[in-house]
Amino acid sequence: MAEKAVASAAAGPRLLDRLRARIRAKHYSLRTEQAYVFWCRAFIRFHGLRHPAQMGGPEVEAYLTHLAADRGLSPSSHGQALSALLFLYGEVLGLQLPWMDEIGRPVPPKRLPVVLSVQEVSAVLAELEGVNRLLAQLLYGTGLRISEALCLRVKDVDFTHRAIIVRSGKGDKDRVVMLPASLAAALREQLAQARTLWADDAAHDRGGVELPHALARKYPRAPLSWAWFWVFPQDRHSTDPRTGVIRRHHLFDQSFQRAFKRAVQSAGIARPATPHTLRHCFATHLLQSGADIRTVQELLGHADVSTTMIYTHVLKVGGLGSRSPLDALQLPPAPMARPTGSDRKSPVSGLVLPELPRV
Repeated sequence: MAEKAVASAAAGPRLLDRLRARIRAKHYSLRTEQAYVFWCRAFIRFHGLRHPAQMGGPEVEAYLTHLAADRGLSPSSHGQALSALLFLYGEVLGLQLPWMDEIGRPVPPKRLPVVLSVQEVSAVLAELEGVNRLLAQLLYGTGLRISEALCLRVKDVDFTHRAIIVRSGKGDKDRVVMLPASLAAALREQLAQARTLWADDAAHDRGGVELPHALARKYPRAPLSWAWFWVFPQDRHSTDPRTGVIRRHHLFDQSFQRAFKRAVQSAGIARPATPHTLRHCFATHLLQSGADIRTVQELLGHADVSTTMIYTHVLKVGGLGSRSPLDALQLPPAPMARPTGSDRKSPVSGLVLPELPRV
């Protein structure tokens, strides 16, 4: 069976091109495609450019051991590499072998999210300016993920009902979140700036914006319409990495992440806060203000309430709300430290006395 896979690979497209095509046929995201291609290419190079069809379980185990033992990868990255290789063998090469079910998948540890106080969030926001401040306020005020905020279209902002519609969020699910009243004016100003870019593209007959799936073929004028334009567009055009079409894309998340990191440092916060931390702050501060956990679950788009329950850890004082027994002790004040020999001073002269030799 492996020989047939090698023969078909030699006669058809390159393996990584087949991998990309299969990922797109499964409607996986661009980030998943990039990650899977990265791990599969690294796996092939690790084994001296041998074709994966000529390898099997021992080679996969050796590569995963190398990632965990030699490179010290985290369990999440280790699991992502394993998922990429299983997808390569099962979906691209069509090899369903017994060893694929025997490979153990690492269990990622449960980590508590970093949550800033209200004062710390205010300090970070004060260090940002322009569109970066608006983005940070939107993340904190709605609980959106950074990708969901950057992918907002004009039609998704409803000022009348004070709502923002999240399309194709994580898990390809839609949901509705609140539009903070304090952001209405800033969002209208941002849309006015975006409309200037949209009008310039329309005047020069540019390519419009990207539309999901095949909507551009079904509605040819939709990519050029104002309703489908980005709320946070770039100020220049870029090349689509999948199609090669030059058009206007939304802002890159890397630019905002760098600006947010600088703001955290300027605010004097030592904890590892990222833009996703604002989503954690949104959920925790809502629960602290008395919001129902089911409501927070709907706003965050969690499928299971147990995922939302992790934010209740901040509502409890350290030690699960218990009082430390040390706080109940009535200790006398600590005595003053006795001076050492080198620090002894004469009560008369106040001079430092030399250390006497021992007899």
